[in-house]
Amino acid sequence: MAQRFLSSAFMLTVSLSCTYLCYSIIFGRTAVISGRPYEGSRCPPSPNAAGKKLLGQSEQCARLPGVRAAAAQPGGVGPPPPPPSSAARWVKNSSSAQRYGQKKLPGALIVGVKKGGTRAVLEFIRIHPDVRALGTEPHFFDRNYDRGLDWYRGLMPRTLDSQITLEKTPSYFVTREAPRRICSMSQQTKLIVVVRNPVTRAISDYTQTLSKKPDIPTFEDLAFKNRSLGVVDTSWNAIRIGMYILHLENWLRYFRLSQMHFVSGERLITDPAGEMGRIQDFLGLKRIISDKHFYFNRTKGFPCLKKPESSGQPRCLGKSKGRTHVQIQREVIEQLQEFYRPFNVKFFETVGQDFKWD
Repeated sequence: MAQRFLSSAFMLTVSLSCTYLCYSIIFGRTAVISGRPYEGSRCPPSPNAAGKKLLGQSEQCARLPGVRAAAAQPGGVGPPPPPPSSAARWVKNSSSAQRYGQKKLPGALIVGVKKGGTRAVLEFIRIHPDVRALGTEPHFFDRNYDRGLDWYRGLMPRTLDSQITLEKTPSYFVTREAPRRICSMSQQTKLIVVVRNPVTRAISDYTQTLSKKPDIPTFEDLAFKNRSLGVVDTSWNAIRIGMYILHLENWLRYFRLSQMHFVSGERLITDPAGEMGRIQDFLGLKRIISDKHFYFNRTKGFPCLKKPESSGQPRCLGKSKGRTHVQIQREVIEQLQEFYRPFNVKFFETVGQDFKWD
Protein backbone atom coordinates (compact mmCIF):
# COMPACT_ATOMS: atom_id res chain seq x y z
CA MET A 1 0.00 0.00 0.00
CA ALA A 2 2.78 2.42 0.94
CA GLN A 3 4.65 1.49 -2.22
CA ARG A 4 1.57 2.33 -4.33
CA PHE A 5 1.22 5.70 -2.58
CA LEU A 6 4.87 6.61 -3.17
CA SER A 7 4.56 5.61 -6.82
CA SER A 8 1.50 7.86 -7.29
CA ALA A 9 3.21 10.79 -5.59
CA PHE A 10 6.26 10.39 -7.82
CA MET A 11 4.11 10.37 -10.97
CA LEU A 12 2.23 13.47 -9.80
CA THR A 13 5.53 15.31 -9.18
CA VAL A 14 6.85 14.39 -12.64
CA SER A 15 3.58 15.52 -14.23
CA LEU A 16 3.65 18.92 -12.47
CA SER A 17 7.31 19.43 -13.41
CA CYS A 18 6.60 18.75 -17.09
CA THR A 19 3.64 21.10 -17.01
CA TYR A 20 5.75 23.90 -15.48
CA LEU A 21 8.55 23.30 -18.00
CA CYS A 22 6.14 23.53 -20.97
CA TYR A 23 4.54 26.70 -19.58
CA SER A 24 7.98 28.31 -19.11
CA ILE A 25 9.08 27.41 -22.63
CA ILE A 26 5.91 28.79 -24.21
CA PHE A 27 5.50 32.00 -22.19
CA GLY A 28 8.90 32.84 -20.81
CA ARG A 29 11.58 31.16 -22.84
CA THR A 30 13.93 34.14 -22.45
CA ALA A 31 13.90 33.81 -18.68
CA VAL A 32 14.33 29.98 -18.80
CA ILE A 33 17.18 30.01 -21.30
CA SER A 34 19.13 32.98 -19.88
CA GLY A 35 18.39 32.41 -16.24
CA ARG A 36 17.34 36.07 -15.83
CA PRO A 37 14.04 37.30 -14.43
CA TYR A 38 11.30 37.63 -17.06
CA GLU A 39 11.27 41.11 -18.64
CA GLY A 40 8.25 40.86 -20.89
CA SER A 41 7.18 43.60 -23.32
CA ARG A 42 4.52 45.20 -21.15
CA CYS A 43 4.36 48.98 -21.79
CA PRO A 44 3.27 51.58 -19.22
CA PRO A 45 -0.27 52.86 -19.85
CA SER A 46 -0.72 56.14 -21.68
CA PRO A 47 -2.51 58.86 -19.68
CA ASN A 48 -4.43 59.69 -22.82
CA ALA A 49 -5.43 56.17 -23.76
CA ALA A 50 -7.94 55.72 -20.90
CA GLY A 51 -6.73 52.15 -20.42
CA LYS A 52 -7.35 51.10 -24.01
CA LYS A 53 -3.70 50.20 -24.74
CA LEU A 54 -2.37 48.49 -21.63
CA LEU A 55 -0.12 46.17 -23.63
CA GLY A 56 2.08 47.50 -26.42
CA GLN A 57 4.04 45.85 -29.17
CA SER A 58 7.62 44.92 -28.36
CA GLU A 59 9.02 47.53 -30.72
CA GLN A 60 6.93 50.23 -29.04
CA CYS A 61 8.33 49.22 -25.67
CA ALA A 62 11.83 49.30 -27.06
CA ARG A 63 11.40 52.99 -27.76
CA LEU A 64 10.62 53.78 -24.11
CA PRO A 65 13.69 55.04 -22.20
CA GLY A 66 13.00 52.94 -19.10
CA VAL A 67 12.75 49.70 -21.11
CA ARG A 68 15.92 50.46 -23.09
CA ALA A 69 17.81 51.13 -19.85
CA ALA A 70 16.56 47.93 -18.26
CA ALA A 71 17.43 45.84 -21.31
CA ALA A 72 20.93 47.28 -21.42
CA GLN A 73 21.83 46.20 -17.87
CA PRO A 74 22.15 42.64 -16.57
CA GLY A 75 18.95 41.74 -14.82
CA GLY A 76 17.35 45.01 -15.94
CA VAL A 77 19.03 47.01 -13.17
CA GLY A 78 21.66 49.68 -13.73
CA PRO A 79 22.98 52.97 -12.42
CA PRO A 80 20.64 55.98 -12.68
CA PRO A 81 21.07 58.03 -15.89
CA PRO A 82 22.78 61.42 -15.65
CA PRO A 83 20.45 64.44 -15.31
CA PRO A 84 19.33 65.57 -18.79
CA SER A 85 20.30 68.95 -20.23
CA SER A 86 17.59 71.53 -20.90
CA ALA A 87 17.73 70.67 -24.60
CA ALA A 88 17.36 66.96 -23.81
CA ARG A 89 14.47 67.72 -21.45
CA TRP A 90 12.81 69.79 -24.18
CA VAL A 91 13.10 66.93 -26.70
CA LYS A 92 11.87 64.39 -24.15
CA ASN A 93 8.96 66.54 -22.95
CA SER A 94 8.00 67.51 -26.50
CA SER A 95 8.02 63.89 -27.64
CA SER A 96 6.10 62.74 -24.57
CA ALA A 97 3.54 65.54 -24.98
CA GLN A 98 2.91 64.58 -28.59
CA ARG A 99 2.45 60.94 -27.60
CA TYR A 100 0.66 61.15 -24.27
CA GLY A 101 -0.41 64.78 -23.81
CA GLN A 102 -3.79 66.44 -24.11
CA LYS A 103 -4.90 69.56 -25.92
CA LYS A 104 -5.74 72.12 -23.27
CA LEU A 105 -6.87 75.72 -23.26
CA PRO A 106 -3.96 78.12 -22.67
CA GLY A 107 -2.94 78.90 -19.12
CA ALA A 108 -1.00 81.95 -20.30
CA LEU A 109 -1.33 84.41 -23.17
CA ILE A 110 1.00 86.95 -24.77
CA VAL A 111 -1.64 89.59 -25.44
CA GLY A 112 0.43 92.49 -26.76
CA VAL A 113 1.61 94.73 -28.07
CA LYS A 114 2.11 94.74 -31.80
CA LYS A 115 5.73 95.62 -32.76
CA GLY A 116 6.71 95.45 -29.11
CA GLY A 117 8.74 92.22 -29.24
CA THR A 118 6.05 89.57 -28.79
CA ARG A 119 7.49 87.21 -31.42
CA ALA A 120 10.88 87.29 -29.68
CA VAL A 121 9.29 86.45 -26.32
CA LEU A 122 7.36 83.56 -27.87
CA GLU A 123 10.41 82.09 -29.60
CA PHE A 124 12.58 82.50 -26.52
CA ILE A 125 10.09 80.98 -24.05
CA ARG A 126 9.39 78.02 -26.34
CA ILE A 127 12.82 76.56 -25.65
CA HIS A 128 11.75 75.95 -22.04
CA PRO A 129 10.93 72.23 -21.63
CA ASP A 130 7.83 73.00 -19.55
CA VAL A 131 6.23 75.29 -22.13
CA ARG A 132 4.30 74.26 -25.21
CA ALA A 133 3.25 77.17 -27.43
CA LEU A 134 1.21 77.62 -30.57
CA GLY A 135 3.47 79.05 -33.28
CA THR A 136 0.82 80.98 -35.22
CA GLU A 137 -1.52 83.70 -33.99
CA PRO A 138 -5.04 82.21 -33.68
CA HIS A 139 -6.84 85.57 -33.17
CA PHE A 140 -9.53 83.70 -31.27
CA PHE A 141 -10.58 86.42 -28.82
CA ASP A 142 -10.77 89.16 -31.46
CA ARG A 143 -11.68 87.61 -34.84
CA ASN A 144 -12.69 83.97 -34.34
CA TYR A 145 -14.58 83.98 -31.07
CA ASP A 146 -17.77 82.70 -32.69
CA ARG A 147 -15.99 79.43 -33.54
CA GLY A 148 -16.14 78.40 -29.89
CA LEU A 149 -13.72 77.12 -27.27
CA ASP A 150 -13.62 73.59 -28.69
CA TRP A 151 -12.26 74.97 -31.96
CA TYR A 152 -9.74 77.06 -30.04
CA ARG A 153 -8.62 74.11 -27.92
CA GLY A 154 -8.17 72.03 -31.05
CA LEU A 155 -5.52 74.46 -32.30
CA MET A 156 -3.32 73.97 -29.25
CA PRO A 157 -0.32 71.65 -29.05
CA ARG A 158 -0.60 68.61 -26.82
CA THR A 159 0.81 69.17 -23.34
CA LEU A 160 1.61 67.12 -20.28
CA ASP A 161 0.10 68.00 -16.92
CA SER A 162 3.40 69.58 -15.89
CA GLN A 163 3.55 71.86 -18.94
CA ILE A 164 2.03 75.27 -19.66
CA THR A 165 0.05 75.87 -22.84
CA LEU A 166 0.67 79.32 -24.31
CA GLU A 167 -0.34 81.35 -27.35
CA LYS A 168 0.42 84.82 -28.71
CA THR A 169 -1.89 87.31 -30.41
CA PRO A 170 -0.72 90.94 -29.90
CA SER A 171 -3.98 92.51 -31.06
CA TYR A 172 -5.78 91.19 -27.97
CA PHE A 173 -4.39 94.04 -25.87
CA VAL A 174 -6.23 96.69 -27.91
CA THR A 175 -9.41 94.65 -28.51
CA ARG A 176 -12.11 95.88 -26.14
CA GLU A 177 -13.94 92.53 -25.92
CA ALA A 178 -10.80 90.44 -25.36
CA PRO A 179 -10.43 90.82 -21.55
CA ARG A 180 -14.04 89.82 -20.89
CA ARG A 181 -13.83 86.86 -23.26
CA ILE A 182 -10.54 85.61 -21.80
CA CYS A 183 -11.91 86.02 -18.28
CA SER A 184 -14.94 83.91 -19.20
CA MET A 185 -12.55 81.17 -20.36
CA SER A 186 -10.55 81.30 -17.12
CA GLN A 187 -10.20 83.96 -14.45
CA GLN A 188 -6.78 82.51 -13.58
CA THR A 189 -5.17 83.13 -16.98
CA LYS A 190 -1.71 84.72 -16.82
CA LEU A 191 -1.17 87.61 -19.22
CA ILE A 192 2.12 88.80 -20.70
CA VAL A 193 2.31 92.29 -22.26
CA VAL A 194 5.45 93.37 -24.11
CA VAL A 195 5.63 97.18 -24.24
CA ARG A 196 8.01 99.53 -25.99
CA ASN A 197 8.55 103.28 -26.32
CA PRO A 198 5.26 104.22 -28.06
CA VAL A 199 7.00 106.58 -30.51
CA THR A 200 9.50 103.92 -31.60
CA ARG A 201 6.69 101.38 -31.71
CA ALA A 202 4.58 103.62 -34.01
CA ILE A 203 7.52 104.14 -36.39
CA SER A 204 8.16 100.39 -36.47
CA ASP A 205 4.48 99.78 -37.15
CA TYR A 206 4.52 102.26 -40.02
CA THR A 207 7.73 100.77 -41.44
CA GLN A 208 6.13 97.34 -41.57
CA THR A 209 3.01 98.69 -43.29
CA LEU A 210 5.11 100.67 -45.77
CA SER A 211 6.98 97.51 -46.79
CA LYS A 212 3.64 95.99 -47.81
CA LYS A 213 1.95 99.15 -49.15
CA PRO A 214 4.58 101.49 -50.61
CA ASP A 215 1.98 104.05 -51.77
CA ILE A 216 0.60 104.98 -48.33
CA PRO A 217 0.92 108.61 -47.07
CA THR A 218 3.96 109.71 -45.10
CA PHE A 219 4.27 108.97 -41.41
CA GLU A 220 3.84 112.66 -40.58
CA ASP A 221 0.62 112.94 -42.60
CA LEU A 222 -0.89 109.94 -40.84
CA ALA A 223 0.26 110.86 -37.34
CA PHE A 224 -1.12 114.41 -37.22
CA LYS A 225 -4.46 116.02 -37.88
CA ASN A 226 -2.71 119.39 -37.83
CA ARG A 227 1.07 119.23 -37.88
CA SER A 228 1.65 122.97 -37.31
CA LEU A 229 -0.52 122.90 -34.17
CA GLY A 230 0.81 119.52 -33.08
CA VAL A 231 -2.65 117.89 -33.05
CA VAL A 232 -2.08 114.13 -33.10
CA ASP A 233 -4.54 111.86 -34.90
CA THR A 234 -5.46 109.31 -32.22
CA SER A 235 -7.75 107.49 -34.62
CA TRP A 236 -4.69 106.13 -36.46
CA ASN A 237 -4.11 102.67 -35.05
CA ALA A 238 -0.32 103.06 -34.98
CA ILE A 239 -0.75 105.99 -32.59
CA ARG A 240 -3.62 104.59 -30.53
CA ILE A 241 -1.89 101.30 -29.69
CA GLY A 242 0.82 103.22 -27.80
CA MET A 243 -1.69 104.83 -25.43
CA TYR A 244 -1.13 101.83 -23.17
CA ILE A 245 -2.91 103.09 -20.08
CA LEU A 246 -6.25 103.39 -21.91
CA HIS A 247 -6.13 99.73 -22.91
CA LEU A 248 -4.81 98.59 -19.54
CA GLU A 249 -7.73 100.16 -17.68
CA ASN A 250 -10.06 97.91 -19.65
CA TRP A 251 -8.05 94.80 -18.69
CA LEU A 252 -8.03 95.74 -15.01
CA ARG A 253 -11.82 95.51 -14.98
CA TYR A 254 -11.46 91.72 -15.36
CA PHE A 255 -7.98 90.78 -14.11
CA ARG A 256 -5.82 91.64 -11.13
CA LEU A 257 -2.61 93.49 -11.87
CA SER A 258 -0.71 90.56 -10.30
CA GLN A 259 -1.96 88.38 -13.17
CA MET A 260 -0.22 90.62 -15.71
CA HIS A 261 3.50 90.78 -16.42
CA PHE A 262 4.94 93.69 -18.40
CA VAL A 263 8.06 93.04 -20.45
CA SER A 264 10.33 95.88 -21.59
CA GLY A 265 10.86 95.64 -25.34
CA GLU A 266 14.04 97.67 -24.95
CA ARG A 267 15.53 95.44 -22.22
CA LEU A 268 14.54 92.38 -24.25
CA ILE A 269 17.20 93.53 -26.74
CA THR A 270 19.90 94.62 -24.29
CA ASP A 271 19.32 91.96 -21.62
CA PRO A 272 17.24 89.08 -23.03
CA ALA A 273 18.26 86.65 -20.28
CA GLY A 274 17.16 89.05 -17.56
CA GLU A 275 13.77 89.66 -19.13
CA MET A 276 13.25 85.96 -19.80
CA GLY A 277 14.23 85.18 -16.20
CA ARG A 278 11.44 87.42 -14.93
CA ILE A 279 8.97 85.84 -17.36
CA GLN A 280 9.91 82.37 -16.12
CA ASP A 281 9.36 83.54 -12.54
CA PHE A 282 5.96 84.98 -13.44
CA LEU A 283 4.89 81.69 -15.07
CA GLY A 284 6.11 79.68 -12.09
CA LEU A 285 8.84 77.97 -14.10
CA LYS A 286 12.33 76.96 -13.10
CA ARG A 287 14.88 79.41 -14.53
CA ILE A 288 16.37 77.41 -17.39
CA ILE A 289 16.65 80.05 -20.14
CA SER A 290 19.76 82.09 -19.34
CA ASP A 291 22.68 84.02 -20.87
CA LYS A 292 24.11 80.86 -22.38
CA HIS A 293 21.13 80.66 -24.76
CA PHE A 294 21.72 84.04 -26.46
CA TYR A 295 24.16 85.89 -28.67
CA PHE A 296 23.80 89.35 -30.17
CA ASN A 297 23.41 89.46 -33.96
CA ARG A 298 25.03 92.74 -35.02
CA THR A 299 23.51 92.56 -38.49
CA LYS A 300 19.94 92.43 -37.18
CA GLY A 301 20.68 94.47 -34.07
CA PHE A 302 18.81 91.86 -32.06
CA PRO A 303 19.63 88.87 -29.82
CA CYS A 304 19.34 85.42 -31.37
CA LEU A 305 19.20 81.98 -29.82
CA LYS A 306 22.42 80.00 -29.91
CA LYS A 307 22.23 76.76 -31.80
CA PRO A 308 20.56 74.01 -29.80
CA GLU A 309 22.46 70.82 -29.14
CA SER A 310 20.46 68.98 -31.79
CA SER A 311 20.98 71.57 -34.53
CA GLY A 312 23.88 73.05 -36.42
CA GLN A 313 22.28 76.44 -37.02
CA PRO A 314 21.48 79.30 -34.62
CA ARG A 315 17.89 80.54 -34.51
CA CYS A 316 17.16 84.16 -35.35
CA LEU A 317 13.85 85.87 -35.95
CA GLY A 318 12.60 86.30 -39.51
CA LYS A 319 13.53 88.95 -42.05
CA SER A 320 10.68 91.21 -40.94
CA LYS A 321 12.27 91.53 -37.49
CA GLY A 322 14.99 94.10 -36.98
CA ARG A 323 14.39 95.91 -40.26
CA THR A 324 15.71 99.46 -40.57
CA HIS A 325 13.12 102.07 -39.60
CA VAL A 326 11.94 104.89 -41.80
CA GLN A 327 13.79 108.12 -41.00
CA ILE A 328 11.51 110.58 -39.20
CA GLN A 329 12.27 114.25 -38.54
CA ARG A 330 13.49 114.97 -35.02
CA GLU A 331 10.81 117.60 -34.52
CA VAL A 332 8.08 115.06 -35.28
CA ILE A 333 9.54 112.60 -32.76
CA GLU A 334 9.66 115.31 -30.08
CA GLN A 335 6.05 116.28 -30.72
CA LEU A 336 4.96 112.67 -30.32
CA GLN A 337 7.04 112.23 -27.18
CA GLU A 338 5.29 115.23 -25.70
CA PHE A 339 1.92 113.81 -26.69
CA TYR A 340 2.60 110.42 -25.09
CA ARG A 341 4.22 111.73 -21.88
CA PRO A 342 1.05 111.99 -19.73
CA PHE A 343 -0.14 108.58 -20.89
CA ASN A 344 3.28 107.08 -20.09
CA VAL A 345 3.43 108.62 -16.62
CA LYS A 346 0.04 107.19 -15.66
CA PHE A 347 0.98 103.83 -17.15
CA PHE A 348 4.22 103.71 -15.13
CA GLU A 349 2.36 104.60 -11.93
CA THR A 350 -0.27 101.93 -12.53
CA VAL A 351 2.10 99.04 -13.26
CA GLY A 352 4.76 100.14 -10.77
CA GLN A 353 7.58 100.30 -13.33
CA ASP A 354 9.43 103.14 -14.98
CA PHE A 355 10.36 102.09 -18.50
CA LYS A 356 12.38 105.29 -19.01
CA TRP A 357 11.02 106.28 -22.41
CA ASP A 358 11.76 110.00 -22.03
